[in-house]
Amino acid sequence: MNKPTSRKERAEHLFKVVTSQRFLTKQGLGNEVPFFICPYPAEEGLSMNEDRLALVTRITHAGIAVLDLSLYDLSLGILEERGILDQILEIESDTDKREVRELLQSVLDPKANLIPRIGEAIEATPHDVIFLSGVGEVYPYIRSHNVLNNLQSTAKDKPTVLFFPGSYTHALATGASLDLFGRLHDDKYYRAFNILNYEV
Repeated sequence: MNKPTSRKERAEHLFKVVTSQRFLTKQGLGNEVPFFICPYPAEEGLSMNEDRLALVTRITHAGIAVLDLSLYDLSLGILEERGILDQILEIESDTDKREVRELLQSVLDPKANLIPRIGEAIEATPHDVIFLSGVGEVYPYIRSHNVLNNLQSTAKDKPTVLFFPGSYTHALATGASLDLFGRLHDDKYYRAFNILNYEV
């Protein structure tokens, strides 16, 4: 199978995969967690967002329930709940960037705060597949490999697709690597499958 290259081919491939029984019943994963990365060129961020929303609508019409979560929206929700969003926006321009980053990393810590929030959404909303987006918007406060590592215990029952602005590569010598925006080496994460290579 050829890897989808155009925007239209990618949308068709994703629809075909996500609506397939093989994908939904987690076949062919060899007991690995059902995590999939959908890498895309960072410059296609806005169009990928449109395509993801169109895909959610199309998949829903096909009778498959999607839990569509944005790390960015979840993060804003946590900051608002803590009552510190306005405060951060106020001090951000004249505070040392490192201090702001440390504060946000602490409040948005995946294990302590973000994953429990995702867990609540998983419990509250019947779904067949989980979509996670907003990766670029929350960098560097939240790193994708941290989210995936901590999500393994929470989201193992249904397939999860992380929409990733960058590349996800596998090499025998170095293992797998998430490269955000195609240039920032996020970290080694090898337990996910590249959904663009998934055949149905």
